[in-house]
Amino acid sequence: MNPHLEPFAEILDEAVLHRRAVPRLTGTAELDVPSAYEVQRMVIERRLARGESLLGVKMGFTSRAKMVQMGVDDVIWGLLTDAMLIESQVDTAGLIHPRIEPEIAFLLERPVRTPADAVAAVGGIAVGYEVLDSRYEGFSFALPDVIADNASASGFGLGPWHTPRNVGNVGMLLEIDGRPVASGSSAAILGDPTRSLIAAARLAAAAGIELQPGWVILAGAATAAVPLPAGAHVRVSAAGLGHAEVMTR
Repeated sequence: MNPHLEPFAEILDEAVLHRRAVPRLTGTAELDVPSAYEVQRMVIERRLARGESLLGVKMGFTSRAKMVQMGVDDVIWGLLTDAMLIESQVDTAGLIHPRIEPEIAFLLERPVRTPADAVAAVGGIAVGYEVLDSRYEGFSFALPDVIADNASASGFGLGPWHTPRNVGNVGMLLEIDGRPVASGSSAAILGDPTRSLIAAARLAAAAGIELQPGWVILAGAATAAVPLPAGAHVRVSAAGLGHAEVMTR
């Protein structure tokens, strides 16, 4: 990796640790997409050095509208660690711009070495949610910024695992304190979340990362992310997959 990129990784890592928004990197530096992914890996390596373990992959820009908005023609991805897994409660005071979105999650039961391995490697499917938190001032960023910031990953939670099934068009609902705030279909995720799973395998293979048994793949959001308030009860449900819940403080 390019050691000249290490200062960017330090900026973003410190922003997470100290809940401090920082100016976007591209405001003062030239940063292309390959370099941004290098920064992302450096940030993750810092987390692993502190004792965290890799637990999976999250996909981003999996809706056509978001691709158009960001001027891209492919998805982006970030890495998940065990410290990001939320059991039942999340402290919004420890975040900068907390948002939440409903997800379809895949659980791998076998290694994935190529995209052709991906679908057969799935041992479970669940409804879940991702907590997003851009570390940039004003929630403003260009494409390389968000990639370097680990695709805005902060945390995630999961409902019960189910046997693999067709989730190409599953109705999904996000509620806060019993009030529906967003609804949509899993078809918003690249037309079918399975395509996002295969894309995750493609990007991982290109980066030299082998997806491991026990890892979780978050396929992407079925709706736009919504602000995550403190003191709330959040419930994400999907037809046939039950629900996932989280309390905030």
